Amino acid sequence: MTEPSHLTAVRESYDTVAADYARLVKEPAELDPVSRAMLAAFAELARPLGPVADLGCGPGKVTAHLAALGVQVFGVDVSPRMIELARAAYPELRFTVGSMTALEIGGGELGGILAYYTVHHTPPQWLPTVFAEFHRTLAPGGRLMLAGHVGNGEHLRPTRAYGDHPVSYESHLLPPDRIAELLRQAGLVVTARVVQEPEGGAKRQAGTFLAYKP
Repeated sequence: MTEPSHLTAVRESYDTVAADYARLVKEPAELDPVSRAMLAAFAELARPLGPVADLGCGPGKVTAHLAALGVQVFGVDVSPRMIELARAAYPELRFTVGSMTALEIGGGELGGILAYYTVHHTPPQWLPTVFAEFHRTLAPGGRLMLAGHVGNGEHLRPTRAYGDHPVSYESHLLPPDRIAELLRQAGLVVTARVVQEPEGGAKRQAGTFLAYKP
């Protein structure tokens, strides 16, 4: 099967910026209090339920944060270079190369999924496929936390990022109501959502959604 072009762009871009991304992106302990609280809430919800997949884990910082909160967690990312950095930084944790559009995880195997600032790179027409994979791989009662940039349908095409390296990925900033509706259409029950206004140098709204598979 031919790989979707957006996945190729994301892989190549994050392979290019990986070292500077790992250097520049905040540690979870440095996040704002609301973001830290949402991660802690997700950890409490998912911890008793079995393995948790951190999808789009990047260099593994949030994966390690969840592990420190007692979560049985592993990381998956489409960028081989990001996975190399994660394995080097956190050799006690498991990291694999993979795509959210076709997870190499059996049906009902996961107690939880974290998708942290990664889904916005997915074109809207692909989100039903991604969310269907979330539903397929979660066990009944399994928990999802999705967090990322939201907006009014903006389509961003940056050319350089993270240390001024060239990138070709795109970002799609959907309204929170649309994301929640797509999650519901995939069979997931949304239990909470938080929209944070830009502050502290941020340029865009951020949305966090908690959901579960009935």
